[in-house]
Amino acid sequence: MSAPAQPRAGFGKVVGGSVIGTTVEWYDFFLYGSAAALVFPALFFPQQDAFTGTLASFATYAVGFAARPIGALVFGHFGDRIGRKKLLVISLLMMGGATFAIGLLPTYATIGLLAPILLIVLRLIQGFALGGEWGGAVLLVSEHGRPGTRGFWTSLPQAGAPAGNLLATGVLALLAVFQSDEAFQDWGWRIPFLLSAVLIVVGLFIRLAVDESPVFLEAQRLAAQKAAETGVAEKAPITTILAHYKREVLVAMGARIAENVSFYLLTAFSLSYLINAEGADRSFTLNALVIASAVHLVTIPLWGALSDRLGRRPVYLFGAVGIGVWAFVLFGLLDAGNFWLSVFAITVGLLFHGAMYGPQAAFFTELFGTKSRYTGVGMGSQLASLVAGAPAPLIALALLGSFTDPNPGRVAIYLAVCSLITIVAVFAYGETSKRDLAADHAVVPKDGRPVERV
Repeated sequence: MSAPAQPRAGFGKVVGGSVIGTTVEWYDFFLYGSAAALVFPALFFPQQDAFTGTLASFATYAVGFAARPIGALVFGHFGDRIGRKKLLVISLLMMGGATFAIGLLPTYATIGLLAPILLIVLRLIQGFALGGEWGGAVLLVSEHGRPGTRGFWTSLPQAGAPAGNLLATGVLALLAVFQSDEAFQDWGWRIPFLLSAVLIVVGLFIRLAVDESPVFLEAQRLAAQKAAETGVAEKAPITTILAHYKREVLVAMGARIAENVSFYLLTAFSLSYLINAEGADRSFTLNALVIASAVHLVTIPLWGALSDRLGRRPVYLFGAVGIGVWAFVLFGLLDAGNFWLSVFAITVGLLFHGAMYGPQAAFFTELFGTKSRYTGVGMGSQLASLVAGAPAPLIALALLGSFTDPNPGRVAIYLAVCSLITIVAVFAYGETSKRDLAADHAVVPKDGRPVERV
């Protein structure tokens, strides 16, 4: 059975809702990462020296990742039971509310130790919401679309990540132009967090207008019919995942390692490295990241489209190999005295990242059956985030050693090892690009022939 063909206008609404909602949520999440590198050490951890304060700030950044697998399980369970759309609305409200509240937080100077505690609580809410966001957004597009162009269309919600990062970094860069460092440190940093309220309203308006996935509705109908005929209740999605899709979860996790680590090193860690180790100012680093993120945003759909023509594996492997090699070039090019060289270093790294991130949504979606797809996609992606993206800035800082006598070569080796893990995971699995999502023969062995799951 194939997914019903969608009217172009209706499908455009689905894609638009996923892209804008995802952009809003990633804006909230990445804004925290930028602030963790730029202002949170002094505002919430003022008792520490610059290196230790930055380490503590990135630790709160990592805390959000701890909640993401939990969010993925909770949102995935209900998303596979009651639908994708309802859960996406909830995740948007949770993420936006937590981000707005961060903009109102008193600092350590005002309430002492309670300030970083409240910051951590709000970060946990952000992570929980984001854990359920990504899977639902890409599934709505995947399950509405057609197999031959799935890589391209699902890469558009993927582009919401760099779009959110671009938006967050752009707002910070704009403030850096019109505000002094003292004003920004005092109150200006709150503005981007409070602006999330406007973005929530826009994202919610569009997301509420999106139709539920037709593939999910049909699978739900068939599951209810089967339960009525047999008298046996439908299994919980997590039970199906553990019984039939353990390998697929591990493949998704392995595929995500290099992608996730490289992204946070190129965005969050590079800001800290340029400012503290290279002596760059705030405007220099933010402007460099804005330009690199803009290129990243434009090229992600191109990688997704290329995966429709060549397959998910070749494009994904190109990105994984590329970032592993580029790791040994990156830090030598990050130079506070040469703006365009630094832009080039980050941009090329993000291009290799995009070759993994562009086809990733389609690839992960194609690994699982409909009634456990939200759970499976969420588990694979967010468990990897917990072991990859969450500690990445912390591990990189520890390997760097210090800002006064840094050792970036060790950070490069770390990224190269992550690249190797992803290469093995992707290479060991079969090509999935021709799979029909409406048929639950989701497990594809290395020879590419589907295995029926009943």
